[in-house]
Amino acid sequence: MDRISRALEQARSKISKVHNESDAVPAKPIQYSSSRKISLEPDVLRENRVIIGLDDERIVDTYGLLRTRVLQVMKQNNWKTLGITSPNTSAGKSVTAINLSISIAQDHNHSVLLVDADLRKPGVCKTLGIEVEYGLNNYLLEESSLDDIFIHPEIKRLVMVPSNRVHGGASELLSSPRMIEFIEHSRQRYPERIVVFDLPPIMVGDDVVGLSQHLDALLLVVEDGKTQSNEFKQALELLKDVNIAGVVLNKSEVVHKPSEYY
Repeated sequence: MDRISRALEQARSKISKVHNESDAVPAKPIQYSSSRKISLEPDVLRENRVIIGLDDERIVDTYGLLRTRVLQVMKQNNWKTLGITSPNTSAGKSVTAINLSISIAQDHNHSVLLVDADLRKPGVCKTLGIEVEYGLNNYLLEESSLDDIFIHPEIKRLVMVPSNRVHGGASELLSSPRMIEFIEHSRQRYPERIVVFDLPPIMVGDDVVGLSQHLDALLLVVEDGKTQSNEFKQALELLKDVNIAGVVLNKSEVVHKPSEYY
């Protein structure tokens, strides 16, 4: 084999190696050495309609469809951070944030950081039955480090940051330089990571309006038969300069006929 042939063969070998290494691969496992590991109670998950505790495939598949649509729009726009909120209380934003995060984490190409950023009425850990020791509020008040606040609920590719309730000053904490630094740190830590923030309702204060300018997009949750059209319009007006990834109609009373699969 002459020099030119050998050179061509070496080039082909290198190109083949590059192609093999660049093929799509699952996200690398996250190391949880500095995260507090906890176990979740199946009865609590089932009672609070968390998808890993449910046997109803229709509900699981519904969140799978939501995951697909959310990931599509986030990929198209190169978004990494997503806030989940609702015009008013009791629309089910926390359950939506939890189930969407779990569903995204079940996709092998992504990992998820779920942050309970509703400092007025934290709902993530309550829904999951987790006792909070240190949370986002402690970090923002410089009472703890980042390593203190991460929780791994033994769901693959999912890490959480809980929160304790703050009595006063929630809006100021969420717009503080330390919070903005936390968002940027979370965004850049892992390339494949989606960061989901469970936010307060829009109408309870200026928390969401202030924080949303530092997030890539918001997902709005409205409650069927409860969220009024004027509330929804007012929420959209307040968020007119914010990217809206979509709207979730929750607690729908529309009865769907079972398909041939169910």
